[in-house]
Amino acid sequence: MSDNIPFEIQAEIFKRLPVISLIQIRSVCKAWKFLIDSDDFIKNYSGQMQYLLARYKDNVDFQEKYVLFDDNHTFPQNRVSLNTHHMVNMLRNSYIIGSSHGLLCLYELFLWNPCIRKAVAVDVPNVADRRIYETGLGFGVCRETNDPKIVKITHINMWGHRESVTCIPWQVEVFTLSTGAWRSPYTSNLPRNSIEFDYDNTVVIDGMLYWLATNRITADGGFQSYNLLISFDMTSEEFREVNLPDSLAHQSISGLTIYKLRESLVVLERDVEANDLVFPVWTMEDDLKSFTKLFTINIPDNVSEVCVMGFRKTGEPIIDSLPRYPEWTGSLAVSEPCSKSISSLGINGRDFSHYVYSYIKSLLLL
Repeated sequence: MSDNIPFEIQAEIFKRLPVISLIQIRSVCKAWKFLIDSDDFIKNYSGQMQYLLARYKDNVDFQEKYVLFDDNHTFPQNRVSLNTHHMVNMLRNSYIIGSSHGLLCLYELFLWNPCIRKAVAVDVPNVADRRIYETGLGFGVCRETNDPKIVKITHINMWGHRESVTCIPWQVEVFTLSTGAWRSPYTSNLPRNSIEFDYDNTVVIDGMLYWLATNRITADGGFQSYNLLISFDMTSEEFREVNLPDSLAHQSISGLTIYKLRESLVVLERDVEANDLVFPVWTMEDDLKSFTKLFTINIPDNVSEVCVMGFRKTGEPIIDSLPRYPEWTGSLAVSEPCSKSISSLGINGRDFSHYVYSYIKSLLLL
């Protein structure tokens, strides 16, 4: 690049380059490397493209593999297989805790940026006795500092025998990548003792972590319960309760799942209408006080089992399907809600071994 171009203009040009180009030009000169590696540049850089990241376990070699799709008009033709970091390959039967700002948080326990091929290991302290305690993890990036954080929640799972446990029922710890250390959250407003988290049902949106949960209370000599959302602000580190509509609050939590659709939280409800499996989709409004039903996902008759894995930015759901016919294998597919048609993405992993996340490339971990 010409020396006649002011450095400030060069910096603006760099912000519009793809990640792979930035990695290459870092080695051109010290000034460019210093700029690209700076916290301000990494914080303000955002890839222009929206992607879908899919993970699956191969049917042949049983290895976990990753594919990145362009989430645009070319979908699903433009795709690339990602090379996994050697630290990630060391994991056995890992699962994805969450994805945010181009990072994947993998149990047990790595932060991985597949686009710059860098991973960081994280030590998890104070693993509690699993006979008494349950531990859940959440991952996100603070929108103010751009600092990746992992939230570790430990609570008593012997709800009927609390009197036999002498310690407090909740313990929350927060790991920040910038310090490389675990600590207590900034505030002490922990969830109520009657809350039970569904740790497998979590999503991060705009610096807020959400879990699906149940409030289980004693009433009239028995138990009453209702479903709700628990949020955790990655900046203030405060917990908050979010009520669900009555139709979602007072049903089995096993029939509910939460996802990210564009930049909004949606709740999927598993239901049966006229012997057909359907998934009504509810979206949370900005004020956190109301939910609106967006549409219903209708499942074709030739599919016996299905799990919704995520959404394209257009709103089309990505499903993990197991067809009725034995000669077919389970696969990832995109569903068109109105026509009830599905189109295979050409990813045929082991049954229900898939994860799907919306994804934007970033320079975090550089």
